[in-house]
Amino acid sequence: MKRSMNIRTALATGAVLFSSLAFAGNPDRAGSAGATQLLLNPWARSSGWGLANTASVRGVEAMFGNVAGLSLVNKTEVLFSNTRITAADMSVNSVGFAQKLGASGVLGVTATTMSFGELEVTTIDNPEGGRGGFKPSLANIGIAYSKAFSNSIFGGILIRVVSESTSNVRTQGICFDAGIHYVTGETDNIHFGISLKNVGPAMQFSGDGLAVQGLLTTGSDQLTLQQRSGRFEIPSLLNIGAAYDLNISETHRITFAGTFVSNSFTRDQGVVGVEYAFRKMVHIRGGYLYEKDVTGDDRATWFTGPSAGVSVDFPFGAEKKSAVAIDYGYRTTNPFSGFHSVGIRLSF
Repeated sequence: MKRSMNIRTALATGAVLFSSLAFAGNPDRAGSAGATQLLLNPWARSSGWGLANTASVRGVEAMFGNVAGLSLVNKTEVLFSNTRITAADMSVNSVGFAQKLGASGVLGVTATTMSFGELEVTTIDNPEGGRGGFKPSLANIGIAYSKAFSNSIFGGILIRVVSESTSNVRTQGICFDAGIHYVTGETDNIHFGISLKNVGPAMQFSGDGLAVQGLLTTGSDQLTLQQRSGRFEIPSLLNIGAAYDLNISETHRITFAGTFVSNSFTRDQGVVGVEYAFRKMVHIRGGYLYEKDVTGDDRATWFTGPSAGVSVDFPFGAEKKSAVAIDYGYRTTNPFSGFHSVGIRLSF
């Protein structure tokens, strides 16, 4: 009876989340959203199979994929990750922390920054530069709370502050994520997950960089006119996923996972992936992202489909519940010659 009530709760919550993005997947709106840094997964482990594991992602990485999975932290988890986009001299650095509170709640904090190196200052009068450089800044900070409502239902919510700036123009906004994770099966090996991401008010740039100087018709007085930037939406989306753990033995496990991504400002996507685990110590995974014309010139994403990754966990402690792990993930792209992500995770 309890399991039946949990199923109805999960389905009802999913229906509410899905209805909020009923008009998602509009390719005509591609390129009209801002703060697209929110679409880039900074974590190595889940990047290795293109976030196909929306339904089974857990720990700190769940604060990007499905915040409900944060509630599966054992006690404390710390995660560092770096993503290199070598062809563009860009990097993404992330840090996350999660701490269990009481018997069923987990509090998490995550921060991500993007580095572009130093860019040349150019103006209308000096299009070739020569006036020094500046460093753009893109960052977001999130705080999340997730809770296990039963042995089968997990839910969470996240609030994220987003900021973007150049030397003289900046913007700041706020958005929300929410997710649920449902587990069933004789060995809790069947997973379903729904995650609503990046829901928030429109953002707008401001700053001295939008000012324009001019002269009166007499040519004797100078005026400074402040232009107004147009408002832009945040790229909200809905992830719906499922995963199945095939427990061959206590030593070997194979997980099959898939996620449907319903985007508000670009084409819908589908991601499938598989992961092999040996003794919960070595994990090898791969995935494939599909959208219309994903391998052609008319695609609306820089990802071209395949992804792959590996993780090695080194358990320690009396009950081997603590671990140090090294994660690596790779995603093919065009342009930029691929994304390489490396992460180090400590769990206690």
